[in-house]
Amino acid sequence: MSKGKLRLGVNIDHVATVRNARGSAYPDPVRAARLAEEAGADGITAHLREDRRHISDADIEGLMAALTKPLNFEMAATEEMQRIALRHKPHAVCIVPEKREERTTEGGLEVAREENRLAHFIAPLREAGSRVSIFIAADQRQIEAAHRIGAEVIELHTGAYCDFHAEGKFAERDDELKRLTDMAAFADGLGLEVHAGHGLTYETVQPVAALPQIMELNIGHFLIGEAIFLGLADAIGEMRRLMDEARA
Repeated sequence: MSKGKLRLGVNIDHVATVRNARGSAYPDPVRAARLAEEAGADGITAHLREDRRHISDADIEGLMAALTKPLNFEMAATEEMQRIALRHKPHAVCIVPEKREERTTEGGLEVAREENRLAHFIAPLREAGSRVSIFIAADQRQIEAAHRIGAEVIELHTGAYCDFHAEGKFAERDDELKRLTDMAAFADGLGLEVHAGHGLTYETVQPVAALPQIMELNIGHFLIGEAIFLGLADAIGEMRRLMDEARA
């Protein structure tokens, strides 16, 4: 049984990517976030990377001032990002792996090997009132570790599932969906709130949206790409429709 409406978090990072390609002031990620709110997003996600390749510190300032929906602040587990999060105190903080050479986040965070460090890292964020999420693969060992360190939420990495679909490897896709299904149920049984995201499209979203334990999907790159053709509001509206249809 569904626990309630499936929330949609819209990631606006790649509005900033387009802006930064010309070094100009537009398109403005804050404006995109406000349009996403009007179009039905339940929250806004933004990843402030260490190299500032898309979202900037000023964008985070602007989002905190302008948003009426919750901000999910994605960040690496570094002292600099912890200071920024503690200054802004966003509704949610999602700890993600980050490598300078990667194009986008590759795989989930390695929690099990860094339990002690991560437990101490997230404690001040929780004390400041931010809900802490850990972005991880659909792996029981990592989920158990996230639970032990005091995370309230996990976000399951759906990238492998989406990649297999795009490559036509449907048996591998279905195996990955089975892992996501099993691990969403496992995490829910531990009392963790379960989110999912990365690479989701109109073609791949419904099987994930149908999983009753998942409470939120975070989707960005695909929606910003579709907005070029449909407009941001219509792109979000279609994703919202597909999610609701799958959950009904």
